[in-house]
Amino acid sequence: MRRPTELQRNRPIGIRAASIPGAFVLFIFFVGCAGQPTLMPTPNLYTNALTNPFEKVPPALRTTAVGLLYGTDRGPEKRPDAGLAYGTERSKTLAVGGCIVDFGDVTWGELMQASLTRERKGEFPITMPYAFEQIRFPPPYMLATEAETLDVDDPWGGDLGGAVHATRKLTAEYLDRVPKKEVYLYIHGYNNTFEDAAVVIAQIWHFMGREGLPAFYSWPAGFGGARGYFRDRESGEFTIFHLKTYLRTLAGTPGLEKLHIIAHSRGTDVILTALRELHLENGSDPEKTRKALKLGNLILAAPDMDLEVAGQRVVAEMVHRIPERMTVYNSPDDKAIGLASWLFGSIRRMGRLTIGLVTGREEKALEREPTLEIIEADVETDVIGHSYFYSNPAVSSDVILILRDNLDPGAENGRPLIKRGRSLWSITDDYPLSPKSRKRAAETESND
Repeated sequence: MRRPTELQRNRPIGIRAASIPGAFVLFIFFVGCAGQPTLMPTPNLYTNALTNPFEKVPPALRTTAVGLLYGTDRGPEKRPDAGLAYGTERSKTLAVGGCIVDFGDVTWGELMQASLTRERKGEFPITMPYAFEQIRFPPPYMLATEAETLDVDDPWGGDLGGAVHATRKLTAEYLDRVPKKEVYLYIHGYNNTFEDAAVVIAQIWHFMGREGLPAFYSWPAGFGGARGYFRDRESGEFTIFHLKTYLRTLAGTPGLEKLHIIAHSRGTDVILTALRELHLENGSDPEKTRKALKLGNLILAAPDMDLEVAGQRVVAEMVHRIPERMTVYNSPDDKAIGLASWLFGSIRRMGRLTIGLVTGREEKALEREPTLEIIEADVETDVIGHSYFYSNPAVSSDVILILRDNLDPGAENGRPLIKRGRSLWSITDDYPLSPKSRKRAAETESND
């Protein structure tokens, strides 16, 4: 484990430290840490004061309370204040709506200043005070009893087309508020709450310069306890039907130019399974599926998947060729993935696939995949090392360069990753601004 840093002051959503000995007893190992989430560390892109992503933010978006779209099949719950919440139970129906994420009792100027510096005055707590469910899809055919149907507010009377049309209309209304007609959809991992997902994508979108439309899909994770991981895994299987419905619906929104997806941890398995099934529905034609979904970038952060399973179900069926670019971030310091690997007896797990473990045959196969990027995050992390894609300033910088600027890897393209082989790269804490980092990246490419 690398030395603790200021990152440990931020809430590592999803897990608590545990050691391999006695790990099963502490399998509550993934129980979320209590505490208030705070503004993620400023990406390295902005701490040199040479780049300000907020200069071009439209006046209407210069607010400390931002609106997001969501889809979920979590069971709805009433909050003590009579507001709406979503828990860990499963719902047979897909719900769509909007929510508010609040960056705290500060001005836009104060938030912008804190977002451009490494050392801040205060921690800037982030909350999700409101969710507004606006559309509920009918239950899948023959799966709801009469009693369950009566318990669900279904204004469409079982009319799937009405719910699809209403969702696309709502999405189009949100798209009208942003200059860039692209959606950035986040899918969370194990033991995350509905609020966790909202807070993460709101921050990433904020540091992207508030371009495009932020959205998230939340599945019924977060059961907790010693059996929570197994319950969440099955909930991840349960959600596939609803996620496919949401992706199809979202992609058909008039005016939407592109859909980008960021998935974390178990969420990577969820999205890849959904994409695989949609891919099969489209005749296993990657280009046809890409066009149908308008899929641009697909980012898999700390993927909690067995590598051999992923190879069989993703690579062999060319699912990785569906997006315009697929980026996989892994880290040898990811203890959450290490514990999952130990628990399931995985030989290799995607989230801890260090470049040194890639076989010659696999590296040769990667030569045929120019749109696939595998990036080893050799960076400082928090205690668990699982949320580095947004909590580490170097990795979050690269995520922004992919999603916002659509840059290819390489110093000559503005992403000075260290080249380790065809489609294999690594990233260090000084990325992307230090002259040393740029020089090292250029040298590795010239020697390639």
